[in-house]
Amino acid sequence: MTDCVFCRIVARKNPADIEFEDDAVLAFKDNYPKAPVHVLIVPKRHIPSVMAMERGDAEILGRCFLAARALGEAKGFAERGYRLRVNCGPEGGQVVYHVHVHFLAGGRASGA
Repeated sequence: MTDCVFCRIVARKNPADIEFEDDAVLAFKDNYPKAPVHVLIVPKRHIPSVMAMERGDAEILGRCFLAARALGEAKGFAERGYRLRVNCGPEGGQVVYHVHVHFLAGGRASGA
C-alpha cells in the first residue's frame, strides 16, 4: 500500500529510526513520543486494523509482541517494565491504519 506511511517506512521509502527488525516485523521510534521511549512495532505486511484481522493474521500480532519483549530486554526495561498499547479504529485512537503496537517505557508511560 503506497499511501500507507508505515508501508512506506517498511519499504524504506520514508526515513525512520529503526530499533528492531526481523523477517516479519519492523520497529521504529515514534515521531511524536508520548513517553521517554516510544517505539512503534508494525508487521511488514499491511493489515489496516485489529478490527480487519483474519484468523491467519494472529501469528503476526504475536510476532509484534515478541519484538516488544526483545526491545524491553535490549533497552533495559525487562525488569522495570513497559507498556504496550494497540489502538483500534477512530474511537480507539487509531490514527494510522496499519496495525501497530506502541512500546512505551522510561517512566510512567501514559497516553499513546
